[in-house]
Amino acid sequence: MKFLSNNYNPSSVLGTKPTQLNDKSIWKRFHIDPILLSALLIVTGMGLAILFSASNGDKDLVLQQVARLGLAYVVMILVAQIPPEKFKLWVPWVFVAGFLLLVAVLIAGDIGKGARRWLDLGIIRFQPSEIMKLAIPIFLAWYLHERQLPPKLKDLCVCGLVIALPVLLTAKQPDLGTAIMLACTGACVLFLAGIGWRIMIALAALGAAALPVLWYAMHDYQRQRVLTFLNPESDPLGAGYHIIQSKIAIGSGGVFGKGFLQGTQSHLNFLPEHATDFIFAVCGEEFGLIGGIVLITAFMLIILRGLYISMQAQDTFTRLVAGGLSMTFFFSVLINIGMVTGILPVVGVPLPLVSYGGTSMVTLMASFGIIMSIHTHRKLLA
Repeated sequence: MKFLSNNYNPSSVLGTKPTQLNDKSIWKRFHIDPILLSALLIVTGMGLAILFSASNGDKDLVLQQVARLGLAYVVMILVAQIPPEKFKLWVPWVFVAGFLLLVAVLIAGDIGKGARRWLDLGIIRFQPSEIMKLAIPIFLAWYLHERQLPPKLKDLCVCGLVIALPVLLTAKQPDLGTAIMLACTGACVLFLAGIGWRIMIALAALGAAALPVLWYAMHDYQRQRVLTFLNPESDPLGAGYHIIQSKIAIGSGGVFGKGFLQGTQSHLNFLPEHATDFIFAVCGEEFGLIGGIVLITAFMLIILRGLYISMQAQDTFTRLVAGGLSMTFFFSVLINIGMVTGILPVVGVPLPLVSYGGTSMVTLMASFGIIMSIHTHRKLLA
């Protein structure tokens, strides 16, 4: 297909020379996409309101989130100023640095809640696995952009190794949710690169065959989560407590919700992790079905805008990067809402841009900065 061809250049077809887009609007001057920015502001604004209620009006916690959001938006704007050509120069080093940080986590990582997922540098404490959500899709795009598409078997093997190593290191922490996210991110880039259906079916069959091995490699609590997903009522006061209380919170909100600050599941501490992983349940209880639809619609606007920018990109590298990062965000939203509503096992993935947290917020906004850079640094034909 022509749009997957690495040698296709519109300027060579028309005999014209590409020039930088000449638009003096403030959006183009600062390389900001106003549609994507508007959707991000809607989601983060709703997120702050939901977090304020979920934290029982803890102003200090909300102010910390505002500070992290401010930093994240600054990072997004700064990243958006960098032309995509510059990213190509840094991609291998970013991936290697992220991989080495994952190794450092296993050796000297900070332990919290029974998992070794953080690096504490004194000034900051962060999760290197969040960096790999950016590094994997960008590295795969960098590797594939000068090769024939759809990728050949040799290239698929290299890409599989690039995906598998960070996934295994992340699962070892243990952080099964993020490991699944990294695998989905890499798979999306390969799908966008035009991988054939036969290969996809073969990989799916191979994954299904490996499920028994994966089951025995999982930790006891991870296996318990899968069993709880299949039958949460089997242990309502133990392993099934989280998902049961979450579904009660969402169901009790009805169509219009109980009202802002009127939720009982979170305020009376029935709902665990209500400011992080299960914050969508707070939204469902207080704002009801309508509030949930509004939030999901804003999420979908972000995702669709990112995919549109991917379609408008002018070379293979930027198409794969914008598409891969957009799908990474999509899977983050899907997995969190799926586990909170009981249609997916609980794996500990926060709701992006809404849940309380720092590393995830900054890396997500950096990814949107890259997407904006791809869109605003496009070239027009002279």
